[in-house]
Amino acid sequence: MATQAADRAAGDRRLGYLLVAPVVILLLAVTALPLISNVWNSLHFDNLSLAGLPHKFVGISNYSTMFTSPLWTAALERTLAFTIVTVIFDVVVALALALMLNRKFRGRGVLRAAILVPWAVPTVVSATLWKTMFDPRAGFVDYFLGAVHPAWSSLTWLNASVWRSWVVIFVADSWKNIPFVAIILLAGLQVIPNEIYEAARVDGASAWQTFRRLTLPMLKPALSVALIFRTLQALLVFDVIYIMTGGGPGNSTETLSFLNFYTFITNTNFGLGGAISVMLVVLALVVSWGYVRVFRPST
Repeated sequence: MATQAADRAAGDRRLGYLLVAPVVILLLAVTALPLISNVWNSLHFDNLSLAGLPHKFVGISNYSTMFTSPLWTAALERTLAFTIVTVIFDVVVALALALMLNRKFRGRGVLRAAILVPWAVPTVVSATLWKTMFDPRAGFVDYFLGAVHPAWSSLTWLNASVWRSWVVIFVADSWKNIPFVAIILLAGLQVIPNEIYEAARVDGASAWQTFRRLTLPMLKPALSVALIFRTLQALLVFDVIYIMTGGGPGNSTETLSFLNFYTFITNTNFGLGGAISVMLVVLALVVSWGYVRVFRPST
């Protein structure tokens, strides 16, 4: 009997490998080949604007150039600052939204569907929409602010002030991504048994004690998924910045992804661009590994 059970388990494993093999092969073709190409480029001199120079192996020269570049340092600082602020804000707001949507009230289903609208809107559309709303001539944001204080009736939000540009980017990016995080957390809340909360009420636990000692610990799996996705989105943010500010004023809103795009497309420096791409992948892997370690179930 033990031999038959072992054979059955081995057969199930083989079947599982066969079922996931096509997806794994597809993912390798989509992700591994470009990554290998970028690693190869990062170790070579490959600049199309200097096509007359030979394509040669330069080792870690591109990485040395990248790490010593003030553009890289500034873009890294902006990316990390933007990531920290947006992730904390978005997760807190999304958690409050998920807790509200987890309660029973009339129209809950309609509201759950409605909050997905910002996330379903393409980033190009949502960024253009917010750019128009903050335009001092075509938008209505300054109109409403002017009703509060006359000096706020003609603020230039984009490409004039660094802080105001970042505020607009932050608003547009959070508006689109908070619903996605909220849905993930809502799914996590719905698998928590109601019996646990009933037992807590019988024991006289307050709402805060129930949230801190029951909801948050049992929400850790969903919270880790939401944090990983949201952090990676923030680290790799590009499209909303490209549409709204183009990296301006100057280069004050350029992130690492924007710097990578500029190096690849504008400067056609595939060697240095490959090095930046590899570091972005490494940064994403480190962040994901950190979250997995922090939220790993205790044994």
